[in-house]
Amino acid sequence: MYINKALLYGNLTRDPELKSLPSGSSVSTFSIATNRVWKDKEGNKQESTDFHNIVVFGKQAETVSQYLRKGSSAFVEGRMVTRSWDAQDGSKKYRTEVIADRVQFGPRSGGSSTEGKSFAGPQDKGNAQQQNAPAIDTIQYPDAQDEGINPEDIPF
Repeated sequence: MYINKALLYGNLTRDPELKSLPSGSSVSTFSIATNRVWKDKEGNKQESTDFHNIVVFGKQAETVSQYLRKGSSAFVEGRMVTRSWDAQDGSKKYRTEVIADRVQFGPRSGGSSTEGKSFAGPQDKGNAQQQNAPAIDTIQYPDAQDEGINPEDIPF
């Protein structure tokens, strides 16, 4: 049995690019940067960054292009594929990509502006919540004693 599985969590290095195939299916491409931090033999902190090309197909490609932007974090699950082609100068070119089966969006950063809507920064968050806090509908559960339920009768 062979396994070709890629799991990546990182930040987008560019906005996703959405295109359509001749069949009408959507395809979106973007790249993700992942970081690795370690200490060398002398105890000095070292860091390296790797860049991964991601390809997403179908409805998920449209969703990725709509919601993700450069700097957004994402978790990508897919398989590795290496394509090759002949360049115009006669040389052979190669590109390794992750064909994504699933893309999960990471947390949105606070304080940024998205589609004309601004969100309160960390310093303004408490004040904004207190001033604009809508009333929350809550469910009133009956007291267990009022219903005649003895917690010791519950089998778990």
